[in-house]
Amino acid sequence: MSELSTPEYRGGVLAELIRSGVVESLHAGHLVLLKSDGSIDCEIGTPSLPIFPRSAVKSLQASAMVRAGLKLSPEQLAVVCASHSGSEEHFRVIRSILNLHGLDESALRCALGNPLGREESAAWGSNAPTRLAMNCSGKHAGMIATSVINGWDIENYTDPAHPLQQAIQQEIETLATEKLGNIAADGCGAPLFSISTHGLARAIYSLTTSLDPVHLEVLNAVRSYPLLVAGSGRLDSRLMSAVPGLFMKEGAEGVQVLSMPDGRTAAFKFADGSARASGVLVHSILTRWGVDAPSERVDILGGGRVVGEIRSVL
Repeated sequence: MSELSTPEYRGGVLAELIRSGVVESLHAGHLVLLKSDGSIDCEIGTPSLPIFPRSAVKSLQASAMVRAGLKLSPEQLAVVCASHSGSEEHFRVIRSILNLHGLDESALRCALGNPLGREESAAWGSNAPTRLAMNCSGKHAGMIATSVINGWDIENYTDPAHPLQQAIQQEIETLATEKLGNIAADGCGAPLFSISTHGLARAIYSLTTSLDPVHLEVLNAVRSYPLLVAGSGRLDSRLMSAVPGLFMKEGAEGVQVLSMPDGRTAAFKFADGSARASGVLVHSILTRWGVDAPSERVDILGGGRVVGEIRSVL
C-alpha cells in the first residue's frame, strides 16, 4: 500500500452526499479553521501533512511581486491574483499589464489553455488554446512585469532558482512561518511548493491581518474586483461580491482558502481533488462564523426530483 493511500493522507470526512436519508458518498480531506486571534478553532484530518496549495497562494505570490517593485492599478493586480475565466475583460487587463513594458502575449511562458469559465468556453468554441486564455496568464503577466522592473531575465522567470521565484518562496515562508518543500511545476508551469494545511491557513491569516502596505494593496485589489479574480458565476467571485470584506481563493485539486477582515481564516484540501462540495463547505464555515452568505446548496436528484443534498460535517 502506498503511504498516500493510508488513512492519515485520506484525511477526515468534510462533507457527505445524502440520498434518501442514506450516506451515499463521502468527501474526505484536511481542514483548519483559525479564530481572529490566530489560534486553532477546528481541525479535521491531518493538516500537518504537506499539500500542494496550487492557485490558493496567488495573492501571496502577488505580494512578493509588489514587494519587488511591481506597480499596477487595483484591477491589474486583481488579475495577477486570478484564476480567471477567460473573458474579454480578463484579456484586456492582462494585455494592459504587458503593454506597460512594451510586451505582448508572446512574452508569456505559461502553458497553453482554453477559457476556464463555462460561458467563456462556449464562446471560445473550437479555437486553438493560447497562453493568454490559460487561467494563470494574469499571474504570469505580473511575473514578467516584475522581472522587467528588476532587470531580471524574462525568458526563464519560471525557473525555481530565478530571483523572482526565490522572493516568492521567502514571502510565503515568512507569512506561513513554515519552510516550503517538494518543488514541483504547477499546471501553468510556474514553480509550486508544498506546504501543510496548517501553514497555508497561517499564511492567509498573516496576509489578512497584516498592516504591511504591500499586503493591504493586494487584499484591496482582490476585494474590489472579485469578478476579475475568477469570473461570472464562479464561487470565489460570487461570494466575495456578496459578502463585504470576504477574501477567497480556490486552488486546483480541491484546495480553498478564505478569511474575514478580523482574521478568521479557513484552509482546506479535499483528498480526492474534487471541488464538488467546496461551496457547501465554504457556506457552512461562513455560517459558523455568523456571516450571512447566499446558499451554496447542492441538490441530489432522483427521477428528476430532489431526494437529497451534499452536507458539510461542520
